[in-house]
Amino acid sequence: MEKIIRIAVQKSGRLSEDSLKLIKECGIKFYNGTGKLKSTSTNFPIEFLFLRDDDIPGYVADGVADLGIVGENELVEKDKKVQTLKKLGFSKCRLSLAIPKGQTYIGLDYFQGKSIATSYPKILQDYLEQKGVQADIHEISGSVEIAPSIGLAEGICDIVSSGSTLMMNGLKEVEEIFYSEAVLIANENLEDWKQAIVEKLLFRINAVQKGKSNKYVLLNAPNHALEKIISLIPGMRSPTILPLAQEGWSSVHSVLSEDQFWENIEELRAAGAEGILVVPIEKMVI
Repeated sequence: MEKIIRIAVQKSGRLSEDSLKLIKECGIKFYNGTGKLKSTSTNFPIEFLFLRDDDIPGYVADGVADLGIVGENELVEKDKKVQTLKKLGFSKCRLSLAIPKGQTYIGLDYFQGKSIATSYPKILQDYLEQKGVQADIHEISGSVEIAPSIGLAEGICDIVSSGSTLMMNGLKEVEEIFYSEAVLIANENLEDWKQAIVEKLLFRINAVQKGKSNKYVLLNAPNHALEKIISLIPGMRSPTILPLAQEGWSSVHSVLSEDQFWENIEELRAAGAEGILVVPIEKMVI
């Protein structure tokens, strides 16, 4: 029987979509039809478990799943003993305090002695204790935004992306208390053969992420300006220089981070670079 590892992924929602997109970009094939709770890859030794996001840390800690992709907010809130292998850079959001729009906010002391509704009591309690504020925390599992309008609480603490849901419910964001993004977590006691498979998966993830943050740059340059241009786009090791049919000109090929390219674009043009092309990189192995 082939040895495989298990990875827990949220079964629906934005985090699920982003997680599965990353896995597919890693060249891992699997089928995840509607309502399917398990799936095995056809070309990589991994099985997928599709679960509720708040169950994932516990499944990984207990060894039911070897790996999991989960938001940092759920990871910290559940406080399970797992190892965080990598931040994945997607599904970013923040956990914020909010109050009714008609209220005047004077600072965090506003919440002293007040009631706050949240699905994240641990994160909220830790934050308030750190700031020396005492409040009554009401833990509810969903529809947190409605709590002030029905008299359950005087404020809320909930996940915010754009803030539109708060506005629709007559609330305003007043304090950002926690920042979250998707992370890859692992059981703390993986066997050696499982760890070897995890390393192969991490290699693929790193290659995909490197590709996304870098661009392949091609440009034409007069030979007398090559030294200056090379100093602006050094590449992974050094640029590739190819002579053009037109005498006195060369084609320069390099790989740069996108930020680095935009910082240098005007200098490149001033140095004489022409016909600049910026091409996305699917994967990048260093």
